[in-house]
Order: sequence, then structure tokens, then C-alpha cells
Amino acid sequence: MTSVRIGVENINHFERSPSHPFFPRAASLCTDFQKNMLDQHQQRGRTTLPSSPESWIACWMDMTIGCGLVLEEYTVDVFFRQSWKDERLKFKGPMRILPLNNLLASKIWTPDTFFHNGKKSVAHNMTTPNKLLRLVDNGTLLYTMRLTINAECPMHLEDFPMDTHACPLKFGSYAYTRSEVVYVWTHGQKESVVVAEDGSRLNQYDLLGQTVGMEIIQSNTGEYIIMTTHFHLKRKIGYFVIQTYLPCIMTVILSQVSFWLNRESVPARTVFGVTTVLTMTTLSISARNSLPKVAYATAMDWFIAVCYAFVFSALIEFATVNYFTKRSWPWDGRKAMEVQELKKREPVTLAKKTNNTYNIVGTTYTLNITKDPSLATISKSAGTHAHTKLAKVEEKLLESRKTYNSVSKVDKMSRIVFPVLFVIFNLVYWATYVSREPVIEGMIPQKKTPLKA
Repeated sequence: MTSVRIGVENINHFERSPSHPFFPRAASLCTDFQKNMLDQHQQRGRTTLPSSPESWIACWMDMTIGCGLVLEEYTVDVFFRQSWKDERLKFKGPMRILPLNNLLASKIWTPDTFFHNGKKSVAHNMTTPNKLLRLVDNGTLLYTMRLTINAECPMHLEDFPMDTHACPLKFGSYAYTRSEVVYVWTHGQKESVVVAEDGSRLNQYDLLGQTVGMEIIQSNTGEYIIMTTHFHLKRKIGYFVIQTYLPCIMTVILSQVSFWLNRESVPARTVFGVTTVLTMTTLSISARNSLPKVAYATAMDWFIAVCYAFVFSALIEFATVNYFTKRSWPWDGRKAMEVQELKKREPVTLAKKTNNTYNIVGTTYTLNITKDPSLATISKSAGTHAHTKLAKVEEKLLESRKTYNSVSKVDKMSRIVFPVLFVIFNLVYWATYVSREPVIEGMIPQKKTPLKA
């Protein structure tokens, strides 16, 4: 569980000197306190102040928190401190502050504080109960305990993974109404909960801050004061960029490589299209597995859907180009027949032999005549003209093979349109979500006017 350490402002700790004259009489004073005062104390009755009919409880906390996404809850390790004044416990003695055993908490009146949005709470008892109870001579008590609380954290995931959350922690009295018990923050709303400098250790979140306040809720039994603390968290996007966004972008780019392949390369372009579509399907499923089953689309869902549309469009584009591609093998046969006909229509070609023989239209003649330079010149020029004509025909045949299935106009347009549209989409997407300011105030529900302390 990732955690963040949250501390409070330094409080006035109760101190005593070992040389204090009270120490030899500490045991007897505690015994007298238990016999004389606790026996007369009404455990079930709440305390009252001389100037007011209401009891007051001052609270401050030191805690460690961690967040879970799938269950929409977070865990809080709380050092929960409460302080109140009970005039029935006033005493006079050589020591101003009297430390008490935590077992005495069951013999005096203590606040019935509970956590409204807590799912499960555990009090730590190792190696002994983690509780502290101290009494000041004017009747003020300090009661501290260590708790681990699983609390609900409503999450709005429309902007996931660029989302922010305000996770509340709410507590108050279970049985005493507003007219009987009043809760106040010891150090005010700004300093009752202070984040330590090295306290943020969340792996997936940044702690933006926290706010404290009070709410008043109405029920069938009356109005109750609820103390609230909201922890504002912003998700870190680095993990999702590596695991989802970059693979999606690379898959889209890979699907657009097929536009540069030959239109007759059916197996290669088919592999590109089908593989990229299956890859996008796998990425979409894996991204959804780490989210709660919400009915609306998140920011990541929109990105994956658009990438899927680009990949699927590339496959449809290839199918369109392939449909209009003409098959070249029957036309190659026709061109070969034309070449044969041209060879048959050629005029008589004289081919010179080494033994003074000449081939005239398939018949060989031996001529015992004196070599005439002019005849040799005629023979050479006729042969050269025939070979040049044949070479031109073959060149036309090869050229016709190359240019018959030229680059498709659809491919030429797709090479420009697809990348440009994808770049524009990325610019709009990231500019919209990354530059968006965290909406914190609107995430905290506003109920009745907070009670003034």
C-alpha cells in the first residue's frame, strides 16, 4: 500500500522532570485519584462547562494514508487525538499533569466519536493498546489512540488518468446532537492537519494539499456536527504513458506503414492491418482491467477508441485499394504474344557466320565470292537495326509491366491525410487534458453553513 506521511504542528507535550518532588508520591496520588474521584464520576454522563451547557471536544490528527483505485477506498493510519474538559476531574497536587493508565478510559466519560465514511476500523493493540490518557489539574483530558481506517473515496474517472480526487475523512459524535456536543479543530482549519516535508510517498498520486472544515447533517434524531478532512490527490500519468499511450501511438504508426507498400503486396499489407487491429483490442482490454466497472467513458477510453478507428480505417483503406487493383498476369501473356508477332514481321535479317555463310530467312547459303566491304556494311546495319527494334519492344513490355498498376491515388492521399489527422488529434487531446486545472472546490460537497467555533 502506498502511503503519505502527514504530520501536525508541534503541540505542547506534557513534560516532567525526574527530580520532581511528586515522583515519590506518584503511586499514592494515582490510588487516591481512582478511589476518591473516579468512584464519584458518572461514566455515562457528559461534561459541561460553567459558561455553556455544551461539551466541547478539540481534535487534531497525525496520519498516514494510501489510496486504492479499484475499490474506490483509501487506508488511513491515524494517531487520533481528542481533548476535552471535565470539571468533575479537577484536582490539586504537586503535579500539574497526571498521566493515567489507558484502562481508566473505560471508567470516565469519553467522546463516542466514529468515522462516518469508514468501512472498517482497527485499533492497534501490539504490544499493548496504543492509547494515551493524560489529565490536567483543571480537568482537561488528552486522549490519543492509533487507528487504521478504511474509508470511502468517491472517484469521478471521466478524466482518467489525468484525474484529481478529494478523498474525505468524516467523523463526529454518534449519539450526541449539536446541542449537546460541539467539535472544534485545535489549531484552526489551516494548521490542524499539516503535511510533512518528506511525507509524500505515493507512487501513483501527488498530494496537492488538504482542507479541513465542519458540516452539519440532519437526521431523524437531530442535527449532528461532522468534522471533515479532504485530501486532494492528482494521479501521476507516467505509468499510463508507458503502458498504454505509447503502445497505442506506435500501433497507429505501424498501421500507416502499409500505405507505402506495393499495392500488389497483399500478404504483407494484410498482416499489417489484422495485427494492428488485434493489438489495439488487447491494449483496450488490458487498460479496462485496472479500472472500476464504470458505465461512462474515461479520457483513456476516448484515446484508445480514436486509435482503434485509425487502425481499422487503415485496414479498410487497403481493402479498397486492393479491390481496384488489376491483376497483371493475363496482360503479361498478351504482351508476350505481341512480341512474337513483331519478330515474325521483321524483314530478312542477314547474320554473318565465321565460314562465309549467311542465313536468309531460315535458309543458309554458302557464297564463294570475294569479300566486298560494302556488303559487310549493309549486313551489319541491317542486323543492328533489327536488334534495336527488338530491344525497344522488350523495353516497352517491361515499362508496361511497371506502370500498369501504378501507385494508387488512395494510397497517396492516405500517406498525408492519416498522419496529419493523427497529429492534430494528439495536439487537441493533450492540450485539453494536461493543461486542465484540477477541479477541487467543486469536488467537495457543500451542505449547510459550517458552524462557527
